This record gives sequence, structure tokens and C-alpha cells, in this order.
Amino acid sequence: MGGTTTEQAKKKEIRKRIHFSFRLNVFFMITFLLFTLLIVRLAYLQFVEGPTFQERKDRLTTAGLPIPPIRGNIYDSMGQPIAFSVSTQSLYYTLKSGTLKEDGQALAKRLVDVFDKYGDAKDKLTPDEVYQKMDFDGRTHWPYEQRRLKVGLTELEIAFLSEHRDEFPGIELVEESIRQYSEDRVAVQLVGYMNKMKGAKENMDFYKKINENQDDPGLKYLATEDVGYDGIELMYQNELRGRNGYKSYQVNRDSRIVGDEKLTKPVKGDNVYLTINRNVQLTAQQAIMDQIETTRKSTVKTLKDAQPTTGYAVAMEVDTGKVVAMASMPDYDSNIWQGGIKTTEEYQAISPFIGNGAIREVFPPYDDPKERAQHPTSLVPLGSTQKPLTILTGLAEGLITPNTRWPDPGYFPFGAKGHETEVQNAGRAANGVLTPMTAIAKSSNAFMAANVGNKLYMRSGKKGVEIWDSYMKQFGLGVKTGSGLPKESPGFIEYLTSAERESPQSALIYASFGQQGKYTALQLAQYASTLASRGKRMKPQLVDHLTDSDGNVVSSFQPEVLNTIKLPSAYWSIIEDGMDRVGVQGFEGVNYSFRRKTGTSQQQGVGKRKFVENAVFIAYAPADKPKLAVAVVVPDGGYGGWGAAPIARKIFDAYDAEIGLTSAGPRQPAQAQDTVEAPNPGA
Repeated sequence: MGGTTTEQAKKKEIRKRIHFSFRLNVFFMITFLLFTLLIVRLAYLQFVEGPTFQERKDRLTTAGLPIPPIRGNIYDSMGQPIAFSVSTQSLYYTLKSGTLKEDGQALAKRLVDVFDKYGDAKDKLTPDEVYQKMDFDGRTHWPYEQRRLKVGLTELEIAFLSEHRDEFPGIELVEESIRQYSEDRVAVQLVGYMNKMKGAKENMDFYKKINENQDDPGLKYLATEDVGYDGIELMYQNELRGRNGYKSYQVNRDSRIVGDEKLTKPVKGDNVYLTINRNVQLTAQQAIMDQIETTRKSTVKTLKDAQPTTGYAVAMEVDTGKVVAMASMPDYDSNIWQGGIKTTEEYQAISPFIGNGAIREVFPPYDDPKERAQHPTSLVPLGSTQKPLTILTGLAEGLITPNTRWPDPGYFPFGAKGHETEVQNAGRAANGVLTPMTAIAKSSNAFMAANVGNKLYMRSGKKGVEIWDSYMKQFGLGVKTGSGLPKESPGFIEYLTSAERESPQSALIYASFGQQGKYTALQLAQYASTLASRGKRMKPQLVDHLTDSDGNVVSSFQPEVLNTIKLPSAYWSIIEDGMDRVGVQGFEGVNYSFRRKTGTSQQQGVGKRKFVENAVFIAYAPADKPKLAVAVVVPDGGYGGWGAAPIARKIFDAYDAEIGLTSAGPRQPAQAQDTVEAPNPGA
């Protein structure tokens, strides 16, 4: 019995050992398989998925900053710079990992010591100001973003900081470009100015959505860059801008820089070559300022009540449409925009002169609103410069013929019997029997009112206003010129509202001698050019061509006819003969032929000034083969033949000296003679 029990115990022990060995073998097998799987997985991660994870790692730990592009330059027609990008050295600070605020404050103090010793005394900074620009709290910058501490370092500052770079951890000297404008102020308002993108995006439609759907990082606008705000700077913003550069860094999870930088340089934008001739432009600008001074000091009858403060002139080539001068005076130094205008006082000082009064409405430079209301804006009625077009309209509509004869008593009455309104000539002068040609020469308001304005109403009624409007717009009055300049005004068409508010008859009568629409100097120049070419309205060309940074022409512009007015040659001859006979001051002794029309438009004044007279003048030369058309507007400038014509004379002379009014080429102008007041100064 006992033996049997012992034998069973031994067998049971053997079975346990066998089971244990089996389980142990299974355990080792499973462990081996797990280790094998782990090794295979590690190998797979390293050799197969390793590059993917490395790329993801790089992407997550690489950050950087776009670098603003280098802006192209703006040149005059002879290739002299007007607006250009110049290099300057700026001081930047980069916040490194582990830097304490106390370190930043100490660094700011040491930098200010350098600025005070070697920098420009006008550009003072305090340690607190420099520390705030370091932005340790990250209020305006990511940790990896560079902070600009100072712009336009002096040579001594550059030399010292370069030599002692190791003593100022985190600082870097960076070459940047800033916008510079020529000191002689060439066509300031036409060229325009630049300001920060951040403000432009908020205030200007052009920039509000400019980055939407833009996949090219080189063309994405940066909030910190300067952009065109007006004039050519805005009109050719995309071409001038160029492409962004890029600077990238390795950063840690706190976005602090831990690795080296990689740099992609920015690309310079295209250069813009204007049609503006520098000397003709500067002559126009100075001529306006001289005439304003002369008029305000004058005691002659034609100028004694005038109080001009501004003046505008445009010179446009007849065959090409090239604008060789566009002056809006007074002007200002647009370099004030560098770095942004710092005070309200600075802006208020230049605000009356920022806008281009040659293409849009600009108010006279009076601080007192009551005083400002007594003086006209840059948009004034045409006055008698309207009359050549009035005669053409009358001829084209069959209201008059080339041989029409009308006795001019000096006035024309219209309206209900017993309640007539009189249209009077200047001084109520009775001009005797007039033809369409002599009506232009004598500048007869009465002839225009009776034979064109009133007749058009009597024949066509209210529809006559639409007919009149059609002719005005064919000559560029009441529509934009096609120049493409930002903020250009189409003018104010007053005869349409006057026809509704008062009567179509009075609207047409007053429009016939230039009192029912206000237009810009550029519109007047285009109108004069259209008369000179016998009906070809040219698009004003402001830019001749564009080049890339290497000087290769990438775009050029050709003359463009916007519309053509076809009329019999005899009609054109009538207005030309009339313009030949218009009396004018300031052109005595010229060695070229020219045609002209003076204008003295009246506007209702305020207070003691019941009426304000604006000096308006259009002309083109030479008479036989017109090459240049000029328009001058001097608000509150008196009689056009006296307050505006002398400006045009100087512009024609300058063009003749620079380019040449004839095929003979440039030539020196004849000496201008002193003038005396004519017995009949005209309009």
C-alpha cells in the first residue's frame, strides 16, 4: 500500500515537471516573439518611417520670418531718380532661449550708452524705450521674431557695434531699404507716398483682401512693410513691390531659437520711368508759386481782388498723350513719411498739400473753416475756356452755321416776360455783330447763351441737356481721363442737377459759357489736346516703360486714342481762327505760334466776397502742328489771361528748351517782355 502511494507521488511529480517545462518553454517562446517584434518595429521605425518623422520634427521645430522686398525706383523721363530705395543699417534684437528680463534691461542700458556716444543727437532713445522694443513679454512678436530697435544707424554706431558684437548678445546689424524722395520735390503729389501696410489694410479697399487666395509666399504682403498710399506709388504698387525674402530658424517647443538661420534674399521690384520731364515740371511748379505771389501783390484791375493760395497745371503732348508736367502747388517734402508721421501737428501741417489737386478736389489751406469756405477748391468752372466746345456743339447740332451773324448788345435776357434774367458779357461790353469765330475771340457770353444754350433748349427741350452732356463727355469733361491715377475725380456735372432743380433752359444757357460744371486741370489739358488734334481724345500717359532690376524693359506703353469726334474741317477752322484772336497777357515775344482761350469763371462767395473769380487758361502750340497742350487753373486767381496765362507761357518755353516745340528740336526761348494792363483784358 505504502509502495503504491510512493509510486503515484513520483508520477505526479514527474507530470508537474513536464507541465512546468512546457509552460516555461511557452513563456520563453512568447518572450522571444515579443522581442523579435519589438526589434522589427524599431528597425521599421528607423529605416522606413524614420525620414518621415525627421521631416515632421523639422517642420514642428522650424520657424522664421519673411523679409520685406526691395522696392523698385521711380525715375523721370530722362532716367533721373525721383523716388528710390536706399540702403540703411538697422539694429535688431533676437530673444535667445534662457535670456532673462534682467539681462534685457542691462543690454538696453548699454545700447543706449552707445547710441548717445556715437549716434545722431536728433534720434534719442531711453533704456526703457529700447527694452520695450525688445518685447520680452511677447505682446507683438513671437519669441523667435527679430525686434527692430533702431533704424538708420550712423557709421560710428555701425563700426562700434560690429567690433563689439560679442558684448551685445542677441543683436544683429541688418541692411534694409527705406524710401527716399528727391530733394527738389518733383511732382510730389503725382508720385505719391508710402505708409504702413497695417493701416492701409484697414483703410484702403486695394489692400483689404490683397492676401486672399495668394499661395505664393513671396507675394504675400507683410503687416510691417511700407506700401504705396497714393499716386504712382499706389498705382504701380504690385510692379514696384518685388518679392519677399525669408529667414528661418530651428526653435524649441517654446518657440525660442536653438539653431542656425537659413536666408533667402528678397527680390527687388520693377523700376517705373515716368513721362514727366524734370525741368518742365520744376518750371511749372515755380511758375505757379511766382504767379500766386505776383497776383496777391498786384493792384491792376484784373487781379486786385484775387486772393489765390493754390494753383494747378498740366502739360500733355498732343500726339502721344504723354504728361510732361503735372503740378499741384503748394507741395510738401514727402520724405516726412519715412518712419511714419509722429504727431498730429506734423500731419495737420502737410494735410492741405497731400492731395493732387490737378486730378481731384483739394481744399485751400486755411485752418479756419469759415475762412476756407470763402475760397474755391481745386475744381472750378471752365469759364470762357468752354466756348470753343460750345461753338463746336452749336455747329454740329445745326443751331448755328459758320456764317451766322448776331448783333451782340452785351447781354441776353431769358425767362418769363417781366421777370427776365440777363446773361451779361464781361463789363456788359457790346461787341457789335458777331460770327461764331469772333464770338470766341471776343469771349461773348451773350452769343453763347442766345445762339447755342437757348436754341438747344428751344429745339430739344429737356432732351437738350442730354445732348449737351454727350458732347462734354466726348471731349473728356465730366468723365475720368483714363489716366488710371487713384482717386481721380470725373468732375462735378452741375447742369444735370440744375436742370432738375431750376430749369433745363437756365442749365443750358449757363453751361454754354462755362458756369455749369467743375473740372480738373488734367481734364482741361485733355480737352485742349482734343481741340488741338481735331477730335482725338488721348489717354493721358504717365508712365513710359518699366524695367526689371537689371535694366531690361519688361513693359512699355503706347499712345491710346480713347475716342474720336468727327466734324467737318470747316468747323475746326472756325474755333482755331477764334482762338488765334484771343487777347492774352504774358506771351509777348514768343518765337512759336500758339492757340489759346482764357477763362474767368465766377463762383458765389461768402460774407463780404459776393463773387470769387478763378483764373483758367488752355492753349496748345505750335498752331499749325500742335505738339503740346497746357491747362492752368488758379482758384481765386482773377482774370485767366492775367492770373493763369503767364504760367502757361513759362511751361511752353521750358518744353521748347528741353524737347522742342518744332522739328528743329530744343531751343532757347525768346526773352519774355514786361506787360502792361490791356484796355480790354478779356475773360
